[in-house]
Amino acid sequence: MPKRRALLPLAIAITLVALAGVLLWRRGYVSEEQRNAARELRLPVTKNLDLGGGVTMKLVLIPPGEFIMGSPPGEGGRTSSDEGPPHRVRITKPFYMGASEVTEEQYKVVTGKTPAGFAGASNPVHRISWHEAVRFCKMLQQETGMDVRLPTEAEWEYACRAGTGTAYSFGSDWRAISKYAWWLSNSEFKAQPVMKKKPNPWGLYDMHGNLWEWCLDWYDPAYYAGSPLEDPQGPSSSDRGMRVLRSGSWHYYAGSCRSADRHAGNPSYPLDYFGFRVVASPR
Repeated sequence: MPKRRALLPLAIAITLVALAGVLLWRRGYVSEEQRNAARELRLPVTKNLDLGGGVTMKLVLIPPGEFIMGSPPGEGGRTSSDEGPPHRVRITKPFYMGASEVTEEQYKVVTGKTPAGFAGASNPVHRISWHEAVRFCKMLQQETGMDVRLPTEAEWEYACRAGTGTAYSFGSDWRAISKYAWWLSNSEFKAQPVMKKKPNPWGLYDMHGNLWEWCLDWYDPAYYAGSPLEDPQGPSSSDRGMRVLRSGSWHYYAGSCRSADRHAGNPSYPLDYFGFRVVASPR
């Protein structure tokens, strides 16, 4: 009996640690870098925007910093030269980013419109054109008073990498992807509810897979060769009239879900695997 009593506190401790791990996964990981930035900037690490009707949108603080954008030619899964050359980029200002892709519920509350192909309140809104995504951002900005927009391509990759330099935010082994992403192999050929997979190190969900996400930039396959160091905004136009998409989707292989993978789409054409998430100014 005495031995059993001695083991009881240890069992309780192990159980509490396990529960804490589950809660950490569900809530999204907050890194030391984010906590330090929040302390220095006197900003909350996360914000919950009240959209009305009991619907909220969680935003996560992304601290300023530097990273290597793009990928080397030998990276596994790379199929296009538009990801190079790898180059240093400096994000000079903090910003908030949606913890998940905009959901159908959030889209309906803000715009008053039921999304095409409605599949469920917590599903990411899809069949969205670039123009519709920009319109949503403007409406949310009017409602909240925050500067809301689509992320630049550089901001998107910086946030996706979350301090990592590997092919994915979880490493370079694509075989671990199903823990973090909905992709061709596990999606049942449709978009899945947000925040059901593990987040990246900065508490962002579905940065790999589920839906291709619109960025603010025009698409130019050669842009990286002359990209500025600080806060690149993308080219001033596109010969093809295309806008940048990132993330990969439920419809694509694992290689298309890498942090550096680039895709382009006609801004007027909504497809089943096109969606978006927002960024916002700190104040």
